[in-house]
Amino acid sequence: MTATAHNTAHRPAIAVTRHAIAAGHYLAATAGFDILQAGGNAIDAGVAAGIALGILQIDLVDFAGVAPIMIYHAETREVVTIAGLGTWPKALDPELFMREHGGKIPLGVLRTVVPAAPDAWITALRRYGTMSFGEVAAAATRLARDGFPMYPLMAASLKKQEERLRSWPSTAAVLLPNGRAPEAGEVFRQTDLAASLQYMADEEKAAAARSRNGRGREKGLEAARDAFYRGDIAKKIVAFMKEEGGLLSAEDLAGYHSPVGPAERRRFGDLEVFTCGAWCQGPVLLQTLALLEGTDVKALGHNSADYVHHLTEALKLAFADREAYYTDPALGEVPLPTLISSEYAAERRKLIDPHKAWPEMPPPGELGAAGQRLRASPPNPNPEPDTSYVCAADRWGNLFSATPSDGSYGSPMVPGTGLIPSSRGSQSRPDPRHPAGVAPGKRPRLTPNPALAIKGNGEQFFPFGTPGGDVQSQAMLQVLLNVFVHGQDVQSAIENPRFASYSYPSSFAPYDYYPGRLSIEGRFPEEVMSELARRGHQVERWPDWIWLAGAVCGILVDKKRGTLEAGADPRRAAYALGW
Repeated sequence: MTATAHNTAHRPAIAVTRHAIAAGHYLAATAGFDILQAGGNAIDAGVAAGIALGILQIDLVDFAGVAPIMIYHAETREVVTIAGLGTWPKALDPELFMREHGGKIPLGVLRTVVPAAPDAWITALRRYGTMSFGEVAAAATRLARDGFPMYPLMAASLKKQEERLRSWPSTAAVLLPNGRAPEAGEVFRQTDLAASLQYMADEEKAAAARSRNGRGREKGLEAARDAFYRGDIAKKIVAFMKEEGGLLSAEDLAGYHSPVGPAERRRFGDLEVFTCGAWCQGPVLLQTLALLEGTDVKALGHNSADYVHHLTEALKLAFADREAYYTDPALGEVPLPTLISSEYAAERRKLIDPHKAWPEMPPPGELGAAGQRLRASPPNPNPEPDTSYVCAADRWGNLFSATPSDGSYGSPMVPGTGLIPSSRGSQSRPDPRHPAGVAPGKRPRLTPNPALAIKGNGEQFFPFGTPGGDVQSQAMLQVLLNVFVHGQDVQSAIENPRFASYSYPSSFAPYDYYPGRLSIEGRFPEEVMSELARRGHQVERWPDWIWLAGAVCGILVDKKRGTLEAGADPRRAAYALGW
């Protein structure tokens, strides 16, 4: 039994001819859409929406968090990435967590890495945008200052984490107004965060006014960045870190710049698919596509037991290599050209048995990494939600794809700023000998990974991505195939039921591992689930439309037709808009 290819969606695909945006919250999409309508390009709009997500989804995203970005620049036809991921402080002793914390990275300021998102947003604006920081941050500033109605998923998330939030007075003062988690429908304000954004905009405006030689915009953006990394915000962050026993220094902040460079890429049929590098899990998507090469994916039957089994087993192989090899390429060697090559995939593909699931994570490819025995974790409570996503497309052909992140539950808020400096250290391993192990100046191995696909010689473009931790690459793979293999419109492709493997160590502390687990939304037919269980999958039935399955957004730009088709996931508060 398979799903039908068209017209299965609850929402219409947003079909337009001029520009479009899709984001993890409807008001963020509105903020970006207003920028497009005012003449800004996709980068201006994407940054505006991305900054707004740090207010509207403060439980998932922090303005002082991470923001990996991918941009297609129409004029040069280049795909570039802005890493938007900070490094461990220089003062970190790599043995600290093994020696003093029982091999764990504790909650609190010790997991803080350099906040990267503000620099990433401003780098995107400076290189590829047209507007000022103040212009694109205006909506976010207003939403923080004047507030917005709390929505159900965030209200439930804050309620669930209330006890932890209460343990940090600075956080509780903002996220538990009136001494409790806000209820859905109540207006929620973040006045300190509004003041931080306004301070950056004011510094920008003053520097731009002083500037001569026509470099006002550039000087202004530099001043906005300095306000965060060297000015009053930096001073407050450093003072708080010192007070709380953190390691982040003024030098760490002042010296940070997001690396800018080419994307990783590989072909799949007539598609060219682009991801960020192995400092994040992005190449898992490329590896999985390499493993699917030569298989008639469509003939397996959409969302049939054969289809789900084959994709799951391919994903397991890719995740085994993520565990064994992915690390910060600036400080370690990742054999990525081999990992995404057809020759390597042909060898690895032999490990896929069409009738039997791997009962645990398969061994990695033999490229020098030692295999390891992993212990299964006890049944898990629902994981914390984390991350959001935004993509934008403009009338000039520019594309923007970004996955901002860093929620409120890992470390405390800096008093008077409304900011929680990136707690993404939770995605490093406490043992420095692990490929993703801690080290001073090293980046954690990030889950957020924006992507882009280009069909043919630029006939169609598809920026896409999702929140969802380790489920991200899996949800993105399914939506990509739904669009380009199964011919579904973007919204239907997003709304189709999804599945996810958990047969690998989680990217988040405490790195839970569930051998053979396959979670699958309840909308799959019972016979599909039964057959998957017969093949050895540990099937866990998810409720329908569960937020754990991700919240994919995407925009299909069809150059031949002159149309854009945007979609957003109803599993969370995501929305798409266009004109």
